[in-house]
Amino acid sequence: MNFSKNLQRWFSEFRIQTRLLAAAALIISLVLASFTFWALNYIQEDARRSDQRFGEAVGNLLAATAAPLIALDQYPQLGEFTEEFLASNADNILYVLYADSKGDILYGSPFNTNDTRANAPVPALIRHIELPPVLPAKRQHRTPRGLVTDIFVPIEYGERQLGVVLVGINPEANLVSRSDLTRDVTVAVFVLVWIIAILGSVFNALTITQPLKELVQGVQRIAQGNFKQRVTLAYPGEIGELITSFNLMAQRLQSYEEQNIEEITAEKAKLETFIATIADGGILLDSSLRILLVNPAMLRIFGWGPRVVGKNILDLLPVGMRAEVEEPLDSVSRNILEQAECRVVLDKRTLRVLISPVLAPRGDNLLKGVVLTVQDLSKEAELNQAKSQFISNVSHELRTPLSSIKSYIETVYEFGDSLDDSTKNEFLKTANQETDRLTRLVNDVLDLSRLESGREYHFEPVDLVQPIEQTLRTHRLTARDREIELASDIATDLPLVLGNYDLLQQVFSNLVGNALKFTEPGGRVTLSARRTDDPARVRVAVTDTGIGISEEDQRRIFERFFRVENRVHTLEGTGLGLSIVDNIVKKHNAQVHIESKVGQGSTFWFDVEAYRETCEWPRREQKEAI
Repeated sequence: MNFSKNLQRWFSEFRIQTRLLAAAALIISLVLASFTFWALNYIQEDARRSDQRFGEAVGNLLAATAAPLIALDQYPQLGEFTEEFLASNADNILYVLYADSKGDILYGSPFNTNDTRANAPVPALIRHIELPPVLPAKRQHRTPRGLVTDIFVPIEYGERQLGVVLVGINPEANLVSRSDLTRDVTVAVFVLVWIIAILGSVFNALTITQPLKELVQGVQRIAQGNFKQRVTLAYPGEIGELITSFNLMAQRLQSYEEQNIEEITAEKAKLETFIATIADGGILLDSSLRILLVNPAMLRIFGWGPRVVGKNILDLLPVGMRAEVEEPLDSVSRNILEQAECRVVLDKRTLRVLISPVLAPRGDNLLKGVVLTVQDLSKEAELNQAKSQFISNVSHELRTPLSSIKSYIETVYEFGDSLDDSTKNEFLKTANQETDRLTRLVNDVLDLSRLESGREYHFEPVDLVQPIEQTLRTHRLTARDREIELASDIATDLPLVLGNYDLLQQVFSNLVGNALKFTEPGGRVTLSARRTDDPARVRVAVTDTGIGISEEDQRRIFERFFRVENRVHTLEGTGLGLSIVDNIVKKHNAQVHIESKVGQGSTFWFDVEAYRETCEWPRREQKEAI
């Protein structure tokens, strides 16, 4: 059983070509061996028939010669003749026997002895033979020397039958009569065919199969992507041309591969550069949600380290975000949803998450991966909120003076005849004041809008003494009416600063105006400008002895429409002055600071850059001279 299995396994290891060659050799060898066996049998039968005809001819010859000798009992002469005949045909005739009509041996050669009867020589081993009923006849029997054919021919003298002559044909007389010869020749033909087949296979392997195997191995390696494969076997003829063509094909494929790799590498570099410069976070995932590619923006949004590639995205997302993203991400990764979007609030940040599948280019909807895009909408949300608040505040601030103006004008219009002059004048004065308030509000809104539009202003060397003195002249009358001392403190060695004259003058005017507004009569407001410890900066400060600002209000003092008077319920204003100041100072590459205590006064100060001949202002937006 094991031998059969081993044989089957051994045979299964052969290739189909080898099996076909073996089957063809087996069939050819069987056909040739069968034909040889048939041909040798036919020749053997023909040789036997020839032996029989030869034996009959010899028997007739001996019968005709021996008839008169036997009739006259001349046995010595018969013996001499027979011995001479056998001597001349020893290779073909084994023995000769003469018998009477009853089968008793009269004479035999070469094994004979003398009988006392008539002194006739008789066989020493055979005394009697069984005669066939019909003559002439043949009979075969097995002897140590092989198969012997006995030919029986009647001996007739006149019309009387004297007996029978028996001729034994030698089995070694003809080699083709041997039965072993047929077997040997058949086996030899069978073996010869296999030898020729094996030699042909070896010749085929050495001359044709070897280069073909080299080509097959080369094609297999090229199919695996090894385009550096070459067949170095030299072979003439068509196979040599095939090898040359194969090497040329491999060389071109290698060249195309190198070119494609360069193009792919360049495109990959472009893609990675493009992804790296995108402000939104981006992650490329495989179908198992493992990270394949992540851009710096995504690392920055979630605070990840650089070694996140290969990890599962769900293991890295914050807990709050994972609960929102896991279900849509799973649906997209299983190709249930074409796209998914969700918003997540995480650590006071508003994130927009867009999930999209990456499909195979063949159009068979085979999912190759998932793209996760994260947008930080915190600033947008803040801007929208600020915009809504700005619109609400502006609407409220506009509605109040407009309502006052409308009510007073309607009163004068409808009841003007019934009102005295003093009342009319009072109504018109109030409407005029509300109109001025409305004008200031509109101008402040326009100024703030122009400052926040991103326009570039023209900066040049400015002597701070001039805008400071102009500001003092503008507000001196107001300070006198409120009984407030307005003073300046300007250093004598004050250098020029790099800035915009009109914008700086507006900053000084707003700060001084606010200081006068919140300072009680008898107080003091000082506008100062001095060098700092850094010789490249000049500090400008507005100090008052007013009501001061609480720490809670200091954190919001520069917000639009935030007014301290909303809490103290004293004076009115647009709530945009300090916001305008903050924007102007930032455009001068500086920052407004505040130092204040409730009931003790406030100080607003900022450091502006001193002018140098090599100083360049780093702005590249469209210029607009003010």
